[in-house]
Amino acid sequence: MAEKIVFLDSTSIIADIRRPAFPHQWESYPATTAEQIVARLAGATVAITNKVPLQRETLEQLPGLKMIAIAATGTDKVDIACCRERGIVVSNIRDYSVHTVPEHVFMLMLALRRNLLAFRTDLKQGEWQRAGQFCLFTHPVHDLHGSTLGLIGHGAIGQAVERLAVAFGMEVLLAEHKGTTDVRPGYTAFASVLHESDVITLHLPLNGQTRHLIGAAELALMKPHALLINTARGGLVDEAALADALNSGRIGGAGFDVLTVEPPSQGNPLLDLDLPNFILTPHIAWSGREAMQSLADQLIANIEAYAAGTPQNRVA
Repeated sequence: MAEKIVFLDSTSIIADIRRPAFPHQWESYPATTAEQIVARLAGATVAITNKVPLQRETLEQLPGLKMIAIAATGTDKVDIACCRERGIVVSNIRDYSVHTVPEHVFMLMLALRRNLLAFRTDLKQGEWQRAGQFCLFTHPVHDLHGSTLGLIGHGAIGQAVERLAVAFGMEVLLAEHKGTTDVRPGYTAFASVLHESDVITLHLPLNGQTRHLIGAAELALMKPHALLINTARGGLVDEAALADALNSGRIGGAGFDVLTVEPPSQGNPLLDLDLPNFILTPHIAWSGREAMQSLADQLIANIEAYAAGTPQNRVA
């Protein structure tokens, strides 16, 4: 019997998505609400989702579902434990964004270290035009070379960020797990990384152990000029505490590409910030066109591997 494959949120990816090379029925929806999930997956054997949640209550109504292909790396939208209980194969995407996310990280770092937004505002207000000399010294400019990068999370993306940091001439500190007293060779205690780094960047998944990994206490350990970069998951940081730290000048700045709830239709304390030392982008660090095509290719390869009886990139 041909597989029935249903893509629940196809507009979450801009790419040429080829069809699997085996007999199948294909249905694709630009977006799917919570109320539409069960009806759309009725009779489906394979579900593709990027951000549409597939939790226990929904999965229990889909006895024919055999495989969930997550069109992303993060798995927090899928009830992995329930899938294991029900024998549903779950595969995610690996290492597709090892170039595009690190580039975004360094865009944020460079813009903040060199005060790009503040200088742009000065130009719009005519400050350079009224200056008495050839250059404007209204804001400090700091190099990345010779500064210290604190890397929290050392997977594929973290390692790619480390390579770029070394190329820029930065010293890199790899953070040990928070709360542990055993520091592995090559790693630095979590609190020491916060205290010693000029820039801290987060590259780890969101789960029960990492939620609010950075809160008021951790921000208080950072240098007054330090930057916090988050292109991973919004919930890793207590956003209210970060807003307080930025408004009070407790840290030097922050660059974020993620928020706890996306889209932030109900507001968020970081949306209210209008500061030259804070940059917020709308979850686009991963979305380089080349990266999205790589994601799409791997997505279909995961489905084909499942159909061939040799599932790959499994999380369940």
